[in-house]
Amino acid sequence: MELSKNYLPATVEEKWYQHWMDKGYFRSTPDSRQPFTVVIPPPNVTGVLHLGHTLNETVQDILVRRARMSGFNACWVPGSDHASIATEAKVVDMLKREKGIEKSQLTREEFLKHAFEWKDKYGGIIYHQIKKLGCSCDWDRVTFTMDDHYYKAVISVFVELYNKGLIYRGARMINWDPKAKTALSDEEVEYKDIQGHLYHVKYAITDAAGNATGEFITIATQRPETIMGDTAICVNPEDERYAHLKGHFATVPLVNRRVPIIFDTYVDKAFGTGALKVTPAHDINDYNLGLKHNLEIIDTLNDDGTLSAAAVVFVGEDRFVARKKVVAALAEAALLIKEEEYTTRLGYSQRNPTTVVEPRISTQWFVKMADLAKPALDAVVSGDVKIHPGDRFLATYKYWMENVKDWCISRQLWWGQQIPAWYAPDGTFEVASTAAEAVAQFAQKGVTIAAADLKQDEDCLDTWFSSWLWPMEVFNGVSSPNNADVNYYYPTSVLVTGQDIIFFWVARMIMAGMEFKGVKPFSDVYFTGMVRDKEGRKMSKQLGNSPDLLELIHSYGADAVRFGVMISSPAGNDLLFDTSSCDQGRNFNNKIWNALKLVKMWEARQATDNEDASSLFPIRWFQSRLNEVQAEVATLHKDFRLSEGLKAIYSLIWDDFCGWYLEWIKPGFEQPISSAVYAQTVSFFEQLMQLLHPYMPFITEEIYQLLKTRDESDVLMMKQFTTPAAPVQATLLEGVLTQEVITSIRDARVKNQIKPKDPIVLHIETKHENAFKQIEDTIAKQVNAKEVHYVQEPVAGCITLVVQKDKFYLGTETVLDTTAQKESLLKDLAYQEGFLKSVENKLANERFVQNAKPEVVEAERRKKADAEAKIQVITESLKSL
Repeated sequence: MELSKNYLPATVEEKWYQHWMDKGYFRSTPDSRQPFTVVIPPPNVTGVLHLGHTLNETVQDILVRRARMSGFNACWVPGSDHASIATEAKVVDMLKREKGIEKSQLTREEFLKHAFEWKDKYGGIIYHQIKKLGCSCDWDRVTFTMDDHYYKAVISVFVELYNKGLIYRGARMINWDPKAKTALSDEEVEYKDIQGHLYHVKYAITDAAGNATGEFITIATQRPETIMGDTAICVNPEDERYAHLKGHFATVPLVNRRVPIIFDTYVDKAFGTGALKVTPAHDINDYNLGLKHNLEIIDTLNDDGTLSAAAVVFVGEDRFVARKKVVAALAEAALLIKEEEYTTRLGYSQRNPTTVVEPRISTQWFVKMADLAKPALDAVVSGDVKIHPGDRFLATYKYWMENVKDWCISRQLWWGQQIPAWYAPDGTFEVASTAAEAVAQFAQKGVTIAAADLKQDEDCLDTWFSSWLWPMEVFNGVSSPNNADVNYYYPTSVLVTGQDIIFFWVARMIMAGMEFKGVKPFSDVYFTGMVRDKEGRKMSKQLGNSPDLLELIHSYGADAVRFGVMISSPAGNDLLFDTSSCDQGRNFNNKIWNALKLVKMWEARQATDNEDASSLFPIRWFQSRLNEVQAEVATLHKDFRLSEGLKAIYSLIWDDFCGWYLEWIKPGFEQPISSAVYAQTVSFFEQLMQLLHPYMPFITEEIYQLLKTRDESDVLMMKQFTTPAAPVQATLLEGVLTQEVITSIRDARVKNQIKPKDPIVLHIETKHENAFKQIEDTIAKQVNAKEVHYVQEPVAGCITLVVQKDKFYLGTETVLDTTAQKESLLKDLAYQEGFLKSVENKLANERFVQNAKPEVVEAERRKKADAEAKIQVITESLKSL
């Protein structure tokens, strides 16, 4: 068949992915092999793949494909997460925009019907993108966190933890998202440093009898809109400025509420005015002070961030609009002393990044984390679960687990698993999987009640409370314990995820695995870095710097995109992505494609012979290089250094195979190629494609199939790796020497204006004549030397070269001008003399010799000896000119 000028990825990718799917190569069922299990970090059901996902999925596919080709029963489970906050917001917006329906007009069942319709419409988009990327997932195992079995598993875990006393319900200060109108866990709040304002406000003082003293106390606050919720003023008992106010009261501005002046060492005398307004409903520290001093709690905010009736003034106004109005009213009442700029940290909702989170007292459901955290901490610290790169993330993980707080798991949403708590009309409740079970539990306590009279808790569970079961429940490990799949595939092998969810998800999965299975959920955790643009900025829709994955694949091909994200993404480090890396991937594809065209051109030009190709230097050398890189890549994969593995393969193919090997074995014009050499070349090409396949699956499969006629069952993605033989170090050194000699002679020909077609006579002065005779034919062919001679002294009238410690004399049929050669040798001599001086200075430094490692000192001594030898050779060469 005639091959296209350049590699055309579109038809190749569609053809091979469908073929792999049709043949069931991605499918996995338990058998006698060792499993290699990966569960996909479930992307949001309404999302699309961004470049962070692209990197993550590519890494997983590389690991899975290599494991499959290494004899493991590879199982990669795909799926998606219901993402309660994000998805509900999208559904609410869609209903309002497209149908003019408010959520409040619907029953829960009606809303969920619309939500599932949304999921069915948009949920498959991300799977389509994962397939376009070439990911070898087992598509028969797709799991969704709201599947029936998964829903039941989440509910059963909730009931179990509640019965163990690890889940409780209570009023606590929590984080509140006013836009989503739901509670958040501490980990769902992202803090940003912003430039705010500090307002200095006067509070009038009254004595114990309520009489005005004419005195004022000044407080500094960042949030004047909460003044109406103040229930005390607190000062430090050691602050002499306020000692006389013991037993006195202050009047809250705008609402004229009389509140006590309390004393507590919590207050920093040096901050602001040393006096603190205490608003227990709107600040966690104030809340704790309120509990300690038995203060009233006045919540002045509604769930949407507007002022409630308890605020008395500016009721219904948005909190930030109210702030401006409160400041204006304070100024009008001559109670605002001054306003100054102030840098502060403000918490924002992770799911609604522009929404400032409100601290709020609310009755919620919580998980006690301390007991769950300890086994999960021990699993990582002991190395039972290994984190890569561990030097960066182990300390972070350890700190968080040792200081873990109780987890708020209830959300004021409908899209999600509904909390299985059943309330009687009097407010008592039972936690049970079903209403019938709750009725039975009430009966055990002597309470007779019908299921119809029970009301289920309106809240749903935090999405992370479902996804912490992911490695187990994708195999029905909670809903159907000890089934064949979970017993075979669990624990999973490796988790690939982003460092930003180490606490949300990774730590909690380890907790769940230890709690419900008594064993870790995975053996290794590989953290990918964040993908940033070439200017170092985080990619986002707002900045417009995040390219569309499908457009990238359309422009460059999936292999080139995979290459682009992997070539510069060392484990754990951020990736500075630029489409130029995809260009590099496309160029790599074309380089390999052109190599295929060259080899196929020789296919019909084979000479039948009985030559032992294995003894030929180019083949001996490339076999050793191939063995060397195969072993290197295996080690790099074991250490999860995948980017370095790709770079090693890239260099082997581009430089060694295409740049040197194919040139060395290329037959002359219209001359045949040895059939043994051709067969070995095809074998090398096959092994290179196998080595590259996990990174770039499509082009490698295509080339593998085109190299020769194959049986239908002979596909690259299922071809098993074999253990490479050890490389022959002497042969590798011969290869380095050959390349240096060829390059130096070619450079000399150019400098001395000797045309490539003009033959030369090559004289070699060396102490290693036998070694050079092994590579003599290759050198002669590449530099167009019609004769090669070995000499023991300089040859007059020749161009002189020095390579390592050997000298080469290039004879031509024309008279040579040695001026350029002399200048080159003098330049080289000056460099070597300067280098020798720097090494001698280092060795003359007693502190260096005494303190450096012995091997470092010895290396410097070898450098000195090499430089001295080269100087001697160059000096002798100059004398011969």
